[in-house]
Amino acid sequence: MNHLLEDEIQKIKESILMMSSLTDRNLSLAIRALVERNDTAADMVEAEDSQLDQLEVSIDESVVLFIARQRPVAQDLRLMMVITKIANNLERIGDQSVSIARLTKKLNCEPQLKPYVDLQRMANTTTEMLRGAIECFTLINTEHVKAIISQDKVVDDINRQLFRELTSFMLENPATITRSLHLLLVARCLERIADHAKNIAEEVYYLGKAVDIRHTHPGGSLTPPNGA
Repeated sequence: MNHLLEDEIQKIKESILMMSSLTDRNLSLAIRALVERNDTAADMVEAEDSQLDQLEVSIDESVVLFIARQRPVAQDLRLMMVITKIANNLERIGDQSVSIARLTKKLNCEPQLKPYVDLQRMANTTTEMLRGAIECFTLINTEHVKAIISQDKVVDDINRQLFRELTSFMLENPATITRSLHLLLVARCLERIADHAKNIAEEVYYLGKAVDIRHTHPGGSLTPPNGA
């Protein structure tokens, strides 16, 4: 591989890692805003979201130019495809973080309905998934992909538990309906963020193994039906 090609690939990688760092920061700020009932942190999430949008556009343009100029094949082409998909998932995580921030400001207008213990657990697991997926991409490490995918079930279980609990609140006391609905939407945002983190991990597996494992790992198996 010539030095110009290496340099171009490295710059695109650096851009996606910068985007992942900003996404992580915005998600952490959104969670902090929720748990600490901090409107200032929520405002920061909204203000910084445009940077993620701009980075996604810039990365997509860089990938298109790279493919047009270099006509990559095999591993390099897979890398470019994976990077665009990771950028898209990161941008969507950023959107969900903004939604959490906006819901937080609505929740902060009323007394706190319940301790956010389960939401905090859900948020911690989701953040771990995102960081783990990005680390796998940085190292092109497929060994930890299964563990990241399995964490998605933990998030789904907490989401279902919160749904049952908050639904019972609404049935028992109509005065809790608005706050309960906002908390349900926060949980839904976290569940979607976990899905995007899982998507990133699956893309890393594809990058490292040239095997698409989407929809092929019920029960935690990463072996596709055809045995590839």
